[in-house]
Amino acid sequence: MSMISSIEPSADYLPQYRSSGADEKPTIILVHGAFADGSSWNKVIPILQKKGYQTIAVQNPLTSLNDDVVFVNRAIAEVSGNVILVGHSWGGVVITQAGNNEKVKALVYVAAYAPDEGQSIETISKDAFEVRKLPNVPGLADPIIADGFIRLKEETVLKHFAQDLPLNEAKLIAAGQGRFHVSTISAKVSNPAWKNRPSFFIVSDNDHIISPQVEAEMAANIKASVVHLPSSHVAMLSQPEKVAEVILKAAGGN
Repeated sequence: MSMISSIEPSADYLPQYRSSGADEKPTIILVHGAFADGSSWNKVIPILQKKGYQTIAVQNPLTSLNDDVVFVNRAIAEVSGNVILVGHSWGGVVITQAGNNEKVKALVYVAAYAPDEGQSIETISKDAFEVRKLPNVPGLADPIIADGFIRLKEETVLKHFAQDLPLNEAKLIAAGQGRFHVSTISAKVSNPAWKNRPSFFIVSDNDHIISPQVEAEMAANIKASVVHLPSSHVAMLSQPEKVAEVILKAAGGN
C-alpha cells in the first residue's frame, strides 16, 4: 500500500466534502472569458469567501465550446451541493451550455453572451451589426490571429478591453491573455440552461468588446434580473464589489 493511500483523513478534513443539508451555501463556480484565465476573478473571490462561500475559478482551455464545457462540468462534479454558475464574456456561452446540471440553481452573466438555442457569437453579431445595423464596438476590430487562435493587441486591451483599470493592471491582462480558438466564434448552443434556471445579468455600459445594447437585449431575452454598471468589459476587475453583490443575490445571500 502506498503512503498516500494509507493516510486516513482527519475529522477536520472531511466536512468540506460533505453536504451539511438544505441550508448549506451553494458553491460559486466562476467561468472566465476569452483572452483571460481564472485570475480575472481574483478581486471577486475574496469578497465571496469572506461571506462564507466556497468558490472555484475554472481554468478553461479556450480551445472549443465542448472543451470548455467539459472543464466546467468537471468543476461541478467536485461539488457535493448546489452550484451558482457565473460566466464572463465567452464564459456566458459556456455556462449557457453547461448549466443544465441539476446542481446548478442559478446563472449569472457578467458582460457576457447569453445565446438562445442554435445561436453563436457569430450569429448574434451578424444579426446585430449586419442585419439590424446597430452601432458596433471597436474592441474586436483588429485582433491578431495566428495558427487558428485569436488574441488582442496590447493597445486594444488598454483602450478597449480594460480601459477603466490602472495602466499597470491593464498591461498585466494584455501580457497574460489566453488564446481563443476561432472555432468558438461559430459554436452553437444546443440547450440553453437559462430556460430552466433563474438568471442574473450585469450589463457593462462602457463595454467596447460586446455592445452594451446587445448585452441588454440578451438580458431581456432570457428574462434576467438586470444590473447596469458604468464599467468596461472587465467589470469584475473594475467594480468587483458590485459584481459580487449580484453573485451573492443569485446565491441567496448577502
